[in-house]
Amino acid sequence: MQKTSSRLLALLSLLQAHRDWSGDALAQRLDVTSRTVRRDVHRLRELGYRIATVKGPAGGYRLEAGAQMPPMLFDDGQVVALAVALRTAAADASVAEDAARALATLRQVMPPRLRRSVDLLRVTAVEPPTARDSPPADPRVLLELSRVIQAREELRFDYVPLPVPTAGRDPGAATAGEAAPAAGGAPGTLADEASPVGAPAPAEGAVPVPAGETGPREPTPPAPAGPRLDPESPRRVQPHHLVTRRHRWYLVAWDLDRADWRVFRVARIRPRTPTGPRFTPRELLGGSTAAFITSRFRGNDGSTADWPCHGEVVLRLPAAEVAPFAGDGIVEELGPDRCRLALGSWSWAGLAAAFARFDAEMEVIGPPRLAAAFATLAARASRAANTTEPEPEQDG
Repeated sequence: MQKTSSRLLALLSLLQAHRDWSGDALAQRLDVTSRTVRRDVHRLRELGYRIATVKGPAGGYRLEAGAQMPPMLFDDGQVVALAVALRTAAADASVAEDAARALATLRQVMPPRLRRSVDLLRVTAVEPPTARDSPPADPRVLLELSRVIQAREELRFDYVPLPVPTAGRDPGAATAGEAAPAAGGAPGTLADEASPVGAPAPAEGAVPVPAGETGPREPTPPAPAGPRLDPESPRRVQPHHLVTRRHRWYLVAWDLDRADWRVFRVARIRPRTPTGPRFTPRELLGGSTAAFITSRFRGNDGSTADWPCHGEVVLRLPAAEVAPFAGDGIVEELGPDRCRLALGSWSWAGLAAAFARFDAEMEVIGPPRLAAAFATLAARASRAANTTEPEPEQDG
């Protein structure tokens, strides 16, 4: 028979892994009598674990949540998984300090063999360029949003502008109310809550979620047309989902005053109290949160995750040089120095610029609207080239 201490740990492990256990099942798994199980359950209760007695023919036990976090029992694999998760979470500024303290606490109670293994595991989470000047979400706001989502309560909040960083600002990162560059920026970066070039910024201040799946910096269209409301008035929404993407938190919600789905930056949300009445959740466009967010980041209304514009060209570059920068595009090798590239983007001008960033001769396969976009882009580039005197080339 196991010693009492090891038997208590084994019993706790079983109660944590399964919601309800009958007394006979626990006795069989621990190879003890039912009376011993009852005594061990009593000992765990004295240590602070809330173990409820389940009524029924066979009787049983259930580990319930308590007012305080009792000691937990993890196997080796769970400890390593927790350490990896906490190291990764430490890159998120909104929970960085708490994650670091939790990891330090976990490491302190680890057995030496596990501590050595975890110390050998070094995880470096690389922040995307947009995270450098992006203010983190307030953990208290995240908790409040999670609560109202779970309770299905209407939410009122102020939607405040983000501070515009000055020193060291990424010149390509647009903020709300600014026009972001079209395609052709640095691969893998995003515009921050911007409207398409030439399009008005959304008056109500809701977030048109940025695109950027193929590499260039691409904003999404403004929010759908609706009533012109005071952008400084409190927002009234039915909150549905919290989403994190590239170190930014977003709230997906049904806007009651605009009668449409909106995506809000959590860093801009200032909740008001009290919250509103309960509501019945609506069906989200696209069928899932992931599909809806992907659609909005790609410039669609949320009903489809596909790009609005698609095209193909033949590039005079080897496929091996194109593939690392093609994002979710399709590269087909046509020869040692030629390949076919199919891409999608949020607009035809953005798509043409996405192809142009490969800086190579190309032939448009289709559709005709892509060829027309290249002509428009070429005319704009020609006019831009004539606005300043070119600098003389230097020898050597």
